[in-house]
Amino acid sequence: MSPRTNKPHEIVERALELSRADGCTVIAQEQSTANLRWAGNALTTNGVTRGRTLTVVATVDGKEGTASGSVTRSAVTADDLEPLVRAAEAAAREAGPAEDAQPLVTGVPHAADFTGAPAETSPAVFDAFAPALGEAFARARAQGRELYGFARHETESSYLGTSTGLRLRHDQPTGTLEINAKTPDRAHSAWAGRATRDFLDVDPLTMEAELAERLAWGSRKKLELPAGRYETLLPPTAVADLLVYQQWSASARDAAEGRTVFSKAGGGTRVGEKLSELPLTLRSDPHAPGLECAPFVLTGSSGDDASVFDNGLPIAATDWIRDGVLERLVTTRHSAGLTGLPLSPYTDNLVLDAGGTRSLTEMVAAAGHDGPALLLTCLWYIREVDPASLLLTGLTRDGVYLVDKGEVVGEVNNFRFNESPVDLLSRAVEAGRTEPTLPREWGDYFTRAAMPALRVPDFNMSSVSKGV
Repeated sequence: MSPRTNKPHEIVERALELSRADGCTVIAQEQSTANLRWAGNALTTNGVTRGRTLTVVATVDGKEGTASGSVTRSAVTADDLEPLVRAAEAAAREAGPAEDAQPLVTGVPHAADFTGAPAETSPAVFDAFAPALGEAFARARAQGRELYGFARHETESSYLGTSTGLRLRHDQPTGTLEINAKTPDRAHSAWAGRATRDFLDVDPLTMEAELAERLAWGSRKKLELPAGRYETLLPPTAVADLLVYQQWSASARDAAEGRTVFSKAGGGTRVGEKLSELPLTLRSDPHAPGLECAPFVLTGSSGDDASVFDNGLPIAATDWIRDGVLERLVTTRHSAGLTGLPLSPYTDNLVLDAGGTRSLTEMVAAAGHDGPALLLTCLWYIREVDPASLLLTGLTRDGVYLVDKGEVVGEVNNFRFNESPVDLLSRAVEAGRTEPTLPREWGDYFTRAAMPALRVPDFNMSSVSKGV
């Protein structure tokens, strides 16, 4: 292999040629990132970066079963390739038989563009966005607000090749936009975020107007409320943060072994159990418009919800919850066999829909008629307290507002909450219309989500939290 031979598909082919293992999977991933950052209504930095990671998974057959070894390295060159392949083979020989061992996937049609150049982003992705952002700066400055935040766009091209003949490719664009607005005295703060594939469907002026409205709410009145249970409106971003964590906790094997909220008392799983009286459907679909993600398994390591032996396995649209009933849990081929549940690979997007049509503004107008209600902006610092119930704790952030008889009358203090998303789904009394959203807490790891706002009559604000 010539040192000048550096195309991703050529690296995959050469790594497979070098392999002496019984089976080999190679994943080459090319990343390209562009970003903008700003503070105090002015751009501060911008830049473009590029990177490469290469994962080699070697499988070695033995008398007691098949072992696997996986090694991932970045910035791999031609000279690094053979040592990387040998390291994966050594890791496999040193490992015991892999519990999740399965035959490597076969029979998936080749990607027509497998030999094509990787997708790339550039500052041009912000050509339409940047002027509008400048207008948002000017308006905020003129009206006494300060904007802080960042915009990031990444393309990642993944090339998957295996010794069984798979040659697959997926190009994943991912964009995120987060804006914080603050009053000059820092007494009030508001946040808004969006996910996008190309920055053509996000409008910083609209977001700035939303933030201005929230800062105005905060300036009306500042109220101190005690901890307690309150009627609460959770906006789509907060719902996404809770349900993404729920999905990360939806391993069928863990549930079957009695370790999670989806474990059934006395053994087995809660598949088939009604979780909500609302007609909630929680689904994933790699081809969902605007939320497209890899349509095949792409993983460099094995766990209870993923297996390196499943690389290249096609992913179909899946209803995890349908009409309020738990339908599926995440399975690999191995865990599907252990649990007797259908094969349902993890998918990198998530949609919750209950058929609601109300906007969050319309839901606010219907809230707070039987006592005070709270409108949240977002959740922060979410951590698991109890896996058996999926009890989570975390903080509210960047604005909690009091709703009285359908109107926002002021801002209240922040809270720490203790809630289980599974329990919340059982207690929610209304879901608004589903819309694309960016999780605030998990936006660095999970961006492809569409959620409704939820109205919960008794959200548990367990203690008061000081701070903006």
